[in-house]
Amino acid sequence: MSMELEFEDLLDEAMDLPDSPAKIALLEQAIRVADAAGDIEQGYEARSMLVNTASFNGFPMKALVAFSWQLGQYDKHPELFEYDLHNLLWSYKWILDDLPSFPDIQLGQIHSLLEDFKLRIKKAGHSERTYDYYRFRMALLTGELEKAGEYMDKWRPVDRDSLSNCQACEQDALVEYFFMLGDDERARVEAKKIMSGRMSCAEVPHVTYPKLLMPLYRTGRQDEAAKLERESFRLIKGNRDFIKAAGLQMIYLTHADPFRGLEVYESFAPLTHNHESPMFRMVFDGAAAVLFKRLAREQVKFNVRLPAYITESGAANDVSRLSEIYTELAFDAAGKFDKRNGNRFYTGEVERLLAQVGE
Repeated sequence: MSMELEFEDLLDEAMDLPDSPAKIALLEQAIRVADAAGDIEQGYEARSMLVNTASFNGFPMKALVAFSWQLGQYDKHPELFEYDLHNLLWSYKWILDDLPSFPDIQLGQIHSLLEDFKLRIKKAGHSERTYDYYRFRMALLTGELEKAGEYMDKWRPVDRDSLSNCQACEQDALVEYFFMLGDDERARVEAKKIMSGRMSCAEVPHVTYPKLLMPLYRTGRQDEAAKLERESFRLIKGNRDFIKAAGLQMIYLTHADPFRGLEVYESFAPLTHNHESPMFRMVFDGAAAVLFKRLAREQVKFNVRLPAYITESGAANDVSRLSEIYTELAFDAAGKFDKRNGNRFYTGEVERLLAQVGE
């Protein structure tokens, strides 16, 4: 009885907290209590909450581990968890979206899980639209942009169903595709419904605005870009789930206002500590590399507030050295992703960003 009370108390306390590392710690404690008692249903319930919280707060690996346990228990005891099938499939989508962010997860594993997802959604009566959408996402995140375009043409014409992502998220994915292609005008066109406020969700327009900053800047809309950057920062400030978005802002600010870029860096750098997504950290590190390379041209003294993992003596006062540190981090991560993906997409992106700043 006391064990049951402790579990319920932990879950209640977690539910009263905003999404945060503290909430995740409580859920992990509740999971340990449930597992110690051998209570599969309680363990499933706590892990379901953990997957939701961890997926959107910079702990995708915790989400992946918890979800793998859930999926295994569902397959062993379908009679216990059949009621949760739709939620389980919905969580599966979050996991699929995070898989490419880990270079140690091989493409074969990713495609195997995609096929497993396909079988499960077909058995549940859904169309292949969401499966094709995630094939599009996989190709996009592994730098296979031509394939991404082919998959995009497959899912877009098909009618939505109850497993489809929200329209705002799908529209943001289109913006990301054209942004990655370097098609500034098309990215702006696809963003219009989001920019007008007709489409939004918990993460849109937060993740959309940073993708529009360079397209606006490159097409001569500097005032619009500056205004959008301020609004974007207001939306993402303090949230560790948005360090990739912060990196995109820093890339824009490297060109438009590098001292403002330093403000964004110092706001988000502490949030990169222990962030579990190698891809998000790579984008942030690459952005920091080009920002500090640009700041090295300024004849001022710096005292940069650094994250705890950069411990090199004197680095805080030497932006040239910080650029070298972050360049090494970015290229190291890019190389791992490219080796897994069988291309050099991310290495090329880092090279391109550094070349834009010049010497």
